[in-house]
Amino acid sequence: MDLFPAALSGFALGGSLIIAIGAQNAFILRQGLIRSHVFILCLICAASDALLIAAGVAGLGTLVSKSPVLIAVVTIGGFLFLATYSFMAFKRALAPSAMVAGAPQGMPLRTAVMACLAFTFLNPHVYLDTVVLLGSLSAAHEGTARLAYGVGAAVASFTWFFGLGYGARFLAPLFARPSAWRVLDVLIGLVMALLAIGLLVSFVAGE
Repeated sequence: MDLFPAALSGFALGGSLIIAIGAQNAFILRQGLIRSHVFILCLICAASDALLIAAGVAGLGTLVSKSPVLIAVVTIGGFLFLATYSFMAFKRALAPSAMVAGAPQGMPLRTAVMACLAFTFLNPHVYLDTVVLLGSLSAAHEGTARLAYGVGAAVASFTWFFGLGYGARFLAPLFARPSAWRVLDVLIGLVMALLAIGLLVSFVAGE
């Protein structure tokens, strides 16, 4: 049976694509540190990845790669959202009143869910990585082995996001002071700003 090697291959590639400093991971890290809606947000991220991976394994990668309008809309939307969130992060870092006993207040569940969905689906790279790249590489496997490849990649997503969300609490002692939160928000703001600029540059270069 070649199911396990295929699943392991999918897990390895899926994990390597997810484990990077990005907007989605920075958001989950911060929510995990303040222990705000961790389970539902991790579930949304992982399930969204699994859905996109399934679409790629099913062969929708070709459709996405040949749809410049879709990529353009997602890129512009992603730029606007990341730029706004970057501004909000810098604003938190510069506002001492936003810090309460060293732990910022979490956002309402609905707001957190909407932000999580935006970080996930307003990122053109998530379509290129999960639907196009993973989908095309899964073509090297046939039948149930191809399914196992997709399952392995999806398991990597669930493992990473829940590990990041719930593992973040072990860093809580480092964030016992408001100054630590300011540093984190500055770093998050920089990451979001750089990603937004990167999206804008790639969009302009592709015109």
